[in-house]
Amino acid sequence: MHLNRFSGPAIVALSIGLLAACAPATRVTLLPQAGGTSSAVVVSTGQGEQVLNQPYAVADVNRRGGISTDTTTADQVRSAYPQLVALQPQPPERFVLQFEPGTSQLTEQSQAQLPQVITQARARAGGEIVITGHTDRQGSLEANDKLSLERAQAIRALLIERGFAAALIEAVGRGERELAVPTEDEVVEPRNRRAEVIVR
Repeated sequence: MHLNRFSGPAIVALSIGLLAACAPATRVTLLPQAGGTSSAVVVSTGQGEQVLNQPYAVADVNRRGGISTDTTTADQVRSAYPQLVALQPQPPERFVLQFEPGTSQLTEQSQAQLPQVITQARARAGGEIVITGHTDRQGSLEANDKLSLERAQAIRALLIERGFAAALIEAVGRGERELAVPTEDEVVEPRNRRAEVIVR
């Protein structure tokens, strides 16, 4: 039996060899990805193939390579395979921190969020943090690219000062390319002056 994965790099499937005489030799269950991203897996044998492209779709493969499909539920998966479900990584957590106009200085409210970011990162096995800085559309593209990176790097420095491992923090800038609130050029929009912090 072969599994071919597509529509996303983080497909999660349960493949269980079953011993009972009446049970399938292998069962594949497609679990949903974090954030609702669509995913799929192709189960193929010498007898044919089946595409699983809905959460909790199931493919049973018998000992001769025949494939039958069914569906299950989240509760049934948790009940049948508690240890495997426990091995799934936690979904990433996302924080949005805001900045004072034209600077890489966090607002007072956003500074107060930093301990929560660190707590969530330390609670994870990998504990990686990706920080993406953004700007509004006031100023030139070049200036905003520079400012967005400075914002991401400023948060990175604050996290390192608080004891988080520098090697686990990535900082990048996107300038005004990914606006939270679309605006015309030179419009001041505080919600676009931000950094998105992903803890995974």
